Amino acid sequence: MSDNLFLPALLMMAASLCHAGPPVTSPIAQAEVRPMSTDRPDTTESPFTVPAGMFQVEASFFDYNREHFAGEKAETWIWGQVNLKAGLAQDMDLQVIFDSYQEVKISSGGPTQRLSGFGDVTVRLKKNIWGNEGGQTALGVMPYVSIPTGTELSADVWEGGLIVPFSCALTERVTLGLMAQMDIVHDFETGGQDLEWVHSATLGFGLTDALGLYTELVGIAGQDAAYMGIFNTGLTFAVTDNLVFDAGVRIGLNRPAPDFGVFSGVSFRF
Repeated sequence: MSDNLFLPALLMMAASLCHAGPPVTSPIAQAEVRPMSTDRPDTTESPFTVPAGMFQVEASFFDYNREHFAGEKAETWIWGQVNLKAGLAQDMDLQVIFDSYQEVKISSGGPTQRLSGFGDVTVRLKKNIWGNEGGQTALGVMPYVSIPTGTELSADVWEGGLIVPFSCALTERVTLGLMAQMDIVHDFETGGQDLEWVHSATLGFGLTDALGLYTELVGIAGQDAAYMGIFNTGLTFAVTDNLVFDAGVRIGLNRPAPDFGVFSGVSFRF
């Protein structure tokens, strides 16, 4: 089955397994603040939005990634990757994502090339379709655009796409998350645009009221690029209902995928 047919089929299968039907609304009043949900630390995004009138910050302390490609070795350090969120309505939020400081080191046997500074800015608008205020399942849609900044690390092109996240509560302490993503990316060889597909599945486990564990599989396929498989796992620790720390690792499952990554961060809202 092709990737573009596999992704919607995966979401439909999950909804069927979770008995997804008409949205089930809890008796919780709209004015009552629902639990905080974050898009980090896993790749699979959350279908839940920031409540109207509230702000949420999701930021990494550091994010390290190492990969090999075409005889080159690349190491990337990101300090302070920030996602600023604002609740526009009970079912919609606006997000602005940027890297406060990024450093890339590329070596291929000769002189090492170093790039550093501020990268491009991504703007996303998340709309919850159902599940924000209760129910066993939730679905969201999130279009986004990447804005070039013209810096040393900028791609110097506009890119965008659509993200569709789905969530299902399997038990009181186990949650399944699925995501299908379509990216419109620049092809630097032809000067045109290519489609890139991302699909992911994550299982979240509530080990205690404060401590959580997640495991995740991510697949990335491009029109002219080899398929990449990535395994992610990590921990979250909730200090309060509105303050969560996290840490995790990424491991490439095949040769085209990045070799290894490690990261840590924090999320809070007010």
